Amino acid sequence: MRFLPLLWSGLWRRPVRTALIFLQVSVAFALFGLLQGMKTGMDVAVAKSRADVLFVAPSAQGGTPLPLAYRERLRRIRGVKTVTFADGFLGTYRKPTQPVFVLAIEPSNVWLTLAPEIFKVEPKDLDALRKTRTGALISADIGKKYGWHVGDRIPLSSSTLQSNGSGTWAFDIVGTFTDHELGESGFIVANYDYLNEARALNKGTVRNFYAVVSDPRQAAAVGETIDRTFANSASGTRTASFRENAEQQLQSIGDLNFAIRAIVSAVLVALVFSTATMMMQTVRERTPELAVLKTLGFGDRTVFVLVAAESLLICVAASLTGLALAWIAFPLAAKYVPGLSMPIIVVEAGVLGAVVVALLSVSVPGLRAARLRIVDALAGR
Repeated sequence: MRFLPLLWSGLWRRPVRTALIFLQVSVAFALFGLLQGMKTGMDVAVAKSRADVLFVAPSAQGGTPLPLAYRERLRRIRGVKTVTFADGFLGTYRKPTQPVFVLAIEPSNVWLTLAPEIFKVEPKDLDALRKTRTGALISADIGKKYGWHVGDRIPLSSSTLQSNGSGTWAFDIVGTFTDHELGESGFIVANYDYLNEARALNKGTVRNFYAVVSDPRQAAAVGETIDRTFANSASGTRTASFRENAEQQLQSIGDLNFAIRAIVSAVLVALVFSTATMMMQTVRERTPELAVLKTLGFGDRTVFVLVAAESLLICVAASLTGLALAWIAFPLAAKYVPGLSMPIIVVEAGVLGAVVVALLSVSVPGLRAARLRIVDALAGR
């Protein structure tokens, strides 16, 4: 504790330089926290994705819809516990620049737990949808965007025509759901029966099925069985679990681990060089002061510890500031990207990284200060 005044005076000998070092380290570790938190968030999102839910879609992307009759054949496949489905169409509200996707589902209780990280609905709202043929559920965001409330009747225009030739679909808002899907347009949830009975084309078809398997470890095998079952049908299928789809999406953006390591490593190396340069300049300017300390009895080790402590103090404080900024940013981002988080292990790794940066930065100037000869320093050599 008796050395704290020395540390404090050393740090603020050049306030501008100290502020620059603090800013550099803070920005570097804010970036570290954001990148590591993003990777951790994606890993969490993949881990939370259900491995026991199979997404059964047409074999060709954008291909013909699947017959609703497939549901009974799916239920008979060994290992499949339950099956539900979804369809939908794109509409607009009042003007073409206000798109709204209508997700038409079978209001089964399966949806209560099917994909809570994306779509979460309360039993009372699902029951209200089940009881109202033209019912619809809305999210808080889309309700705020268009000024919708429970009890409102909303018209949507669509190129999906009804049997009477009309392209206007009317829905009665009967409840809400929690939406974590990306995208600005949002969507509403409606009854499949309403869509299927009223539309002019593609009656008795769905966009995709959701098959819940009994054993997640057998999901891949069950998926292969499903695809083989419909391989020779007019509408083939392509099946993958929610987790497998999430992993494929993550892989599609490249080797994220390598990219994050490369960026973080480059930032930390640049930070070491910049802080080491500033510390070297600081030690050079303080040579007479360090000589006086040695004259007063401070040993080489004590002088090194003093210089290293200054570097550690500013680097650790700045890293905590940067990590705090990243921590504050994540709840805002998690609203749009479910699972984003910065666990405590990232903070611990950040503080450890700050200690390493501080020690590397101070190693050369600290040794120079420790080996300083009093005579040469006071003589200005």
